[in-house]
Amino acid sequence: MVLSLPAGKLVNSFLKLTRVWNLVIVALAQYFTAGFLIGRHTLNDIHLFLLSLSTVAIAAAGYIINDYYDVKIDLINKPDRVVVGKGITRRHALLLHILLSFIGIVIGFLLSWWIAAVNVFSVFFLWLYSNNLKRLAFVGNFAVSLLTGLSILVVDALYPPHHSLIWIYSVFAFFITLVREMVKDMEDLKGDDTFGCKTLPIIWGIRKTKLLIYIILAIFIYVVLLLNQQYSQLPLRYFALFLFIPIALLVFWMLRADTKKDFAWLSAFCKIILILGTLSMAFI
Repeated sequence: MVLSLPAGKLVNSFLKLTRVWNLVIVALAQYFTAGFLIGRHTLNDIHLFLLSLSTVAIAAAGYIINDYYDVKIDLINKPDRVVVGKGITRRHALLLHILLSFIGIVIGFLLSWWIAAVNVFSVFFLWLYSNNLKRLAFVGNFAVSLLTGLSILVVDALYPPHHSLIWIYSVFAFFITLVREMVKDMEDLKGDDTFGCKTLPIIWGIRKTKLLIYIILAIFIYVVLLLNQQYSQLPLRYFALFLFIPIALLVFWMLRADTKKDFAWLSAFCKIILILGTLSMAFI
C-alpha cells in the first residue's frame, strides 16, 4: 500500500505520522539550550547537530510505535489523524520505527557512552510506554515527561561540566509535559475508556484529575524557584513573564474546561508554554 501512494502523499503521511512540528520544537529546544545556556560557539558544533539528529530520530520512532499500537483508540479519539493502516501500512510503520531507533542509538555511540545509554533507554522506554505504560494511571504520563526532560538534560552531558540552568529548564520541560499528558488523557477519555485503559480521568474522574494537576503545578513552581534561588539567581521578572502568567491562564481555563474541545485547547496551550519557556532562554 505504501509504495502505491503518490510521492507527495507518502511524504505527507510520514510527516504526519512523525509529528514533524513537534520534532522541530525538540531540535530547537536543544539548540536554544546549547546556544543560550552554554555558549554561541556550540551552534556550529557537529556534535550538537548529531545529538539533535539522534534525539529527533528516536522521538519520531516513538511517535510511530505509539500510533502503531493505538490505531483502534485513535479511530475514536482522533480519526482524522490516523495514518497507520491508511497512509502507511502497519508493517512499514514498524520497519520505520526500527530504522529510526537504530539510527538514534548508533549516533549516540558516536558521541559518548553516556548519551548512547540515554538513547538506548529512551528507545526501550518509548516502546514500553506505547505497548503498556500509557494505559496505566499516571505511569505513562510520568514516562513521557521524564523523556522530555531528558531531551534537554542530555545537552548538559554533551558539554560538561554541569550547567545548573539546563537542569532548571529540564525540570520545567518535565512538569509542563506531565500536565499536558494528563490534560490529553482528559481529552481522550472516550476512546481510552472504550479499550480498557486505566488513565487517571477514567479511574478518578475529571474533577480529581484537575485537582492533581493544580497540586503538580504548585510543586513545579516551588521546585523551579528553589533551584533558581540555590543555583542561578535569575530575576523574578523572567518567571513572571514566561511562567507565572501562562500558568495562571492555564489554571483559569482549566477550572472552566469540561468538553473535549476545551481539553484540546488546554493541551495546545501547554505546548505554547513549552515554546515560551524555550524562547525565554534568549533573554537570560
